[in-house]
Amino acid sequence: MDAISISSLRKTYGDTVAVDDLNLSVSKGEVFGFLGPNGAGKSTTIDLLLNYAYPTAGSLTVLGHDAVSESKSVRQRIGVLSDGYALYDRLTGREHIETAIELKDADDDPDAVLRRVGVAQAADRPAGGYSKGMSQRLALGMALVGDPDLLVFDEPSTGLDPDGVRTLRRIVREEADHGATVFFSSHDLDQVEAVCDRVAILNRGQLVAVDTVDGLRERLGATARLWVDANPLPAPSPFGSIDGVGSVAAEDGRLVAECEDGTAKFSLLSAIHDSEASLVDFETEAASLEDLFTASIVGTAENVPAEDAAGDADESDSQEVSG
Repeated sequence: MDAISISSLRKTYGDTVAVDDLNLSVSKGEVFGFLGPNGAGKSTTIDLLLNYAYPTAGSLTVLGHDAVSESKSVRQRIGVLSDGYALYDRLTGREHIETAIELKDADDDPDAVLRRVGVAQAADRPAGGYSKGMSQRLALGMALVGDPDLLVFDEPSTGLDPDGVRTLRRIVREEADHGATVFFSSHDLDQVEAVCDRVAILNRGQLVAVDTVDGLRERLGATARLWVDANPLPAPSPFGSIDGVGSVAAEDGRLVAECEDGTAKFSLLSAIHDSEASLVDFETEAASLEDLFTASIVGTAENVPAEDAAGDADESDSQEVSG
């Protein structure tokens, strides 16, 4: 059974279509990234999952429960860190965690939760005096109360310093290793790439692509950049004709080339080795998730079908790139 199953989901507000025929499945124990530009429909989809809004059409199943008719059963098994959450200024950090424990009828140790998210030193201070990063850590701790089967994170790294980001990444992987599912919406693409097993890209309410980051690189034809140190530095022009090698230029005393795959990289390095130059060193820079995100949104990968989120080849669950 999938942790999240979305079928033919549609949400409209008057004449505005926020989510358009969305089909998506997220497996148990998966860390799943949910991406898209502002206005893509990400927050609306999360609101529908949490029963903060009602679908115009289609269905959502969360942990085996209908998200609309069985929302109470869903809430008992999930933890939510939403964008724009509010803390109570007069309550201490410990009192926030104790309140979450009471609401979830859980038996967590408040101090253990506070230590895990890194705000134990401020446990007895009113949350109104917390920094943005400390508030985000406390909200994360509240989401973790009750050992939830599903964590829904909307912009979870907002306000976090580098240490806070590392703590968040560690906790996400720990939760997944213990069998929890993490549904992770963020504009921080480096963060998503670091922790997510798969990502979905949404644009204008429609699904653009669902795959692993490496799978997206392959499907979108993303090139890798190869930097080469050679002595003396050869002229770049002869190497542009190598199969699978795109642009080749000299930058900062090195050759930089766009290569489609490993074979192209090897061919380029071999050609440099066979020239009068001596190969000194090289490094590869793979296409980042930001590159893939941009490519899918601006339409450079038009007509690439979205892989069915469950890995099924059923064409009825795939959609074309829009954008």
